[in-house]
Amino acid sequence: MVVSFEKEYLKELYENGKVKNKKYRFQPEVILKYKRRIDTLINASNIESLLPIVSLNYEVLRGDKKGISSIRVDKRYRIEFFVSETEEEPVLTVCNILELSNHYK
Repeated sequence: MVVSFEKEYLKELYENGKVKNKKYRFQPEVILKYKRRIDTLINASNIESLLPIVSLNYEVLRGDKKGISSIRVDKRYRIEFFVSETEEEPVLTVCNILELSNHYK
């Protein structure tokens, strides 16, 4: 799949392993797992190929986040993204990395 990033810090985090903006700091192990998950998304042929990978905990969100999907980075973080179907291949846009303890606020 083609993966794009909605926010610059998400792209920086993937490409450089760090971000300029101190507001978006993460532990090194979270960054490493984030990069691995993005690689998994890039290498997936389609969304359905993510379903058998149990550790991803792939889910389509509901409520005010309708239309957004997510996968787990680890037990504390998840990546939120939305998928646009194109003729060539799906385009996945990463929109957020979210700490699960804060996502109900």
